[in-house]
Amino acid sequence: MTSVDMNYLTIALPKGKLFKPATDMLAQLGYSAEDLSENSRKLVITNEDAKLRFIITKTSDLPTYVEYGAADIGVIGKDVLVEDKRDVYELIDLGFGFCRMVVAVPRHLQREKLSDYAHMRVATKYPVIAEQFFRDKGVQVEFIKLNGSIELAPMVGLSELIVDLVETGRTLKENNLVEIASVLPTTARLIANRVSFKMKFERIHQLTAGLKQQMEGRVVK
Repeated sequence: MTSVDMNYLTIALPKGKLFKPATDMLAQLGYSAEDLSENSRKLVITNEDAKLRFIITKTSDLPTYVEYGAADIGVIGKDVLVEDKRDVYELIDLGFGFCRMVVAVPRHLQREKLSDYAHMRVATKYPVIAEQFFRDKGVQVEFIKLNGSIELAPMVGLSELIVDLVETGRTLKENNLVEIASVLPTTARLIANRVSFKMKFERIHQLTAGLKQQMEGRVVK
């Protein structure tokens, strides 16, 4: 961390569904910058007056930026934190971006017990979380790591089961899939680099306290 870095608080924001609620919460506390947009062509967006720097990254990359100190703090889903096991501080649950990670199967393959799916294949973007879940349940299955539409896997015979995030369950229903087990609830979390948390404690603590008050319904000006 350079002396120049010490003058700024660098915040990593994820592209996608968490971006707008994250920037809205931060803006209410005065943490914003001109032209701060998910679609900005700028790689780094700076507010010189407030000594703030924003970087916008892919969701999967964000914890890496924070762990290695390229960003002091960041907003990311709990699912990514658990899957990647990055060495960062998890500061607070921000209370938005709620999803559930579930196990689902085609309706015609639905069985009475989870153990009835032993030795079947599971497609998922989250092999670490999925493997831990099935291990804890004592069910041996084979995992297939995918990055695209997980619901496609059982439709074309690549897997019998999937482990994926759902919000309303609508996508599962549209693809004739049924939820058979809940794996993990997830929301957006504020995380911090371990060194930054010590070196910039006052600024990070002030922001964290403001976010907590905001979530309690007390708008901080």
